[in-house]
Amino acid sequence: MKKIKTAPYAPTEFIVTKSENDRAVFEIYPFEPGYAITLAHPIKRLILSSAIGSAPIAVKIEGAAHEFDSVRGVVEDVARLIVNLKNIRFKITNGENRIELVASFRGPKEVKGADLAAEGVEVVTPDAHFASINEDGELKISIILEKGMGYIPSEELRDLAPEGYLPLDGIFGPVRKANYSIEKMLVEDNPNFEKIVFEIATYGQIDPKEVFRSGVATLFKQTEILSSALGVANESSFGIKGEEADERLKTLLSKVEDVGFSTRSYNCLFNSKIVYLGEVALMDESQLSRLKNLGKKSLDEIKERLAQLGYPVTERLPEDLAQKLRARISELKGTSI
Repeated sequence: MKKIKTAPYAPTEFIVTKSENDRAVFEIYPFEPGYAITLAHPIKRLILSSAIGSAPIAVKIEGAAHEFDSVRGVVEDVARLIVNLKNIRFKITNGENRIELVASFRGPKEVKGADLAAEGVEVVTPDAHFASINEDGELKISIILEKGMGYIPSEELRDLAPEGYLPLDGIFGPVRKANYSIEKMLVEDNPNFEKIVFEIATYGQIDPKEVFRSGVATLFKQTEILSSALGVANESSFGIKGEEADERLKTLLSKVEDVGFSTRSYNCLFNSKIVYLGEVALMDESQLSRLKNLGKKSLDEIKERLAQLGYPVTERLPEDLAQKLRARISELKGTSI
């Protein structure tokens, strides 16, 4: 007998079936028939368009006045050097959005990507060829690296190139591939339910799991105004199984008695019916200070411990994490927070 539904079936499983440095496969299920593609396609688009990478946006080669010039003693002309440079993948590691690389080479030498690494910059394609220098040749080069999203043509980056630099196309996207397939699966005697299988591959500048997380967070962020304006709660969350479990959520769901608070601080939290670390991390300093019988010494201790765990009271939790955390704590405690 066919059942009459009043709400669509919500997916309950999110599993990482393969995880490597530059490739990961995810499975999400089960979806009502037709729902899987509705979610999968926008996530794919956002993964490809919003993932942040590092790329050269300008270059200065000593002795070269323009991109059709050549450098004495260097086999490649400037145009070929630029093409080779675009094929080298960089990763800014010092937290800056912009950095300048300066390098000098004497021949005979084959210059590879690894030779362009510097403090604050990792080259994730170390074997990529850049230049061949003859015995009497010398190559002096300065490169401007910047973080960004997607692709920006050199014409639009011209104003960002310092004087004497040649502007380059900004090829920022760190994602090499973002594909999904939709498979049929059986749920409650219905063989038409669906599973999304996502495969993400990167150039090595970013973990593919972080790429997926960022894409989903961007999707939630784009709909935040609707949730706020219409009063719609965003209750979406996927339980990640096994070794790929969300470590942040696991940490925040630790009980306060297990995270190293002193007896006095723990008793204050316990008397306020606070069970999980995440309940504390969701509070700002003024909310914490209003807890009954929580003195300055205990407040300072809690703030210090939160900072050690990576959740300082001066910083709000990312909205997608906060929503998932509230939903999970409400489920565990049987109350809303």
